[in-house]
Amino acid sequence: MNDKVIHAGDADFDSTVLQSSEPVLVDFWAPWCAPCKMIGPVVDQLADEYEGRAKMVKVDVQAFPNLGIRYNVRSIPMLLLFKNGQIQASQMGAPGNIKAVLNQMIEKAL
Repeated sequence: MNDKVIHAGDADFDSTVLQSSEPVLVDFWAPWCAPCKMIGPVVDQLADEYEGRAKMVKVDVQAFPNLGIRYNVRSIPMLLLFKNGQIQASQMGAPGNIKAVLNQMIEKAL
């Protein structure tokens, strides 16, 4: 696990994500989700690559279901890119080119 990836929940989501001055990629996941486990290392890499320019945040929807409901997460993995507290882009699922897709989402928000 990468210590640059922030694990957020109900208590700190707004301050960590919505009030961030940097773009924030939020990975909605659950421990039992196999495709989520494939995306985890990609999010870790992105945290290293974008350190100081964008944040990577994970939300366990099993532990924090209200956040999943709040953002209409009906399937996981679901990745949302926030900038200035607003959703800028989203990606559902884990396509083979997920890193390229997420890089493009983040670069557009920088």
